Amino acid sequence: MSRLRLLVVSSMVALLSGCAAMQLPDNLSGAILDSDDLQTVEDGLPSYLLMIDALVETYPKSEEMKRTAATLNGAYAGVFVDVEAVERRQNMTAKALNYAFDAFCTYDKDACELRDVPPDELASVLSQWDGEDDLPYLYTLGTTWAGYIQAHSDDWLAVAELGQAQSVLEQAVSIEPGYEKGTVLLYLGVMNSILPPSLGGKPDVAQDYFERALTAADGDNLIIQVYYASQYARLLFDRELHDRLLQEALSSDPYVEGLTLQNIYAQQEAARLLASADDYF
Repeated sequence: MSRLRLLVVSSMVALLSGCAAMQLPDNLSGAILDSDDLQTVEDGLPSYLLMIDALVETYPKSEEMKRTAATLNGAYAGVFVDVEAVERRQNMTAKALNYAFDAFCTYDKDACELRDVPPDELASVLSQWDGEDDLPYLYTLGTTWAGYIQAHSDDWLAVAELGQAQSVLEQAVSIEPGYEKGTVLLYLGVMNSILPPSLGGKPDVAQDYFERALTAADGDNLIIQVYYASQYARLLFDRELHDRLLQEALSSDPYVEGLTLQNIYAQQEAARLLASADDYF
């Protein structure tokens, strides 16, 4: 469950030149999100992960730097680390989650104890962050927490935190439902389609989130169709919905500012899922 993919930067000198370095988060995300070359991003990302770690140390009061570090580490673990490299994925997602909590704490000292809030009290505590400026920190925390849980799915203590990650994302949705072109709604759809109905799953709730995500995306965010198909349509063995969603993703223009890399990845996944559909259904 997870994933936005990003990274790459042009000049080491510019990065380390004070003011330019402080603008790294926006420059880095933009350069990567608009790339259509997954292989180049994968090859270049590890060096920049080390660089962002160094920049966090250099600018310890920059919540944006920490938030970028959380996103990049989580994205790399979710997209480019082989699923069989379990320990590596777990280490990277734990690091990403630590960065996300630290970013929120740096942004607002009242968030420094969030990790210790009892699960049944978290939604109430989160309600104090209800402004647009709070959204990026809620979003980063919720998505990296979801990625952490996915990577630690063999640990029931980690899986038990799913409701907490969901509470964070629901708070984000309460501020701006269509935030990040429906991505928050997408995460909530995935979270609610983990279990089949026979085991207590909530497919109706999941489908509502997926449909709202599609509306918010307005055709721009193709990863929604892919997860709707893979996490919901396959769960309910709905071949017609599955194939329609994936064909829609494949027939769409992937070149959307800020979403190009993700859309290229989505189309690759859509083709893979369609190729395996006869065996699955």
